[in-house]
Amino acid sequence: MTNKPSLPPLSAPPETVIGPTMRIEGSLQSTGNVDLYGEFQGEMEIQARLVVGTDAKAVANLKVADLLIAGTVEGNVHASERVSLKAGANLAGDVKTPGIVIEDGAFFKGGIDILRPAAGDKQAIARSGSA
Repeated sequence: MTNKPSLPPLSAPPETVIGPTMRIEGSLQSTGNVDLYGEFQGEMEIQARLVVGTDAKAVANLKVADLLIAGTVEGNVHASERVSLKAGANLAGDVKTPGIVIEDGAFFKGGIDILRPAAGDKQAIARSGSA
């Protein structure tokens, strides 16, 4: 049995859950939160939060608002808000985001391009630590 990771509370529950027994190939687009606990291969465009669970694996290029990885991601990531790697996470690919958090015990191999928040986006500026 696959255990879900201990994650911080979400602002909204996931609208889509890809369970631990599922393997999906293709393209996924969503305007709501998505939790991945199985396997996904292809492309994802999520306009909200994507959670990659502890035993989950994504071999995909990801375009998301917010990404939390506790499992494995192989592919490039573009996150408009933030990328968070929990202890035990694995990420192999290039990352573009205004904010990134890598906990001790997480593995990351790739490049990081820290983006400037859009002009006038005070919330993004506060998150990125810029003045």
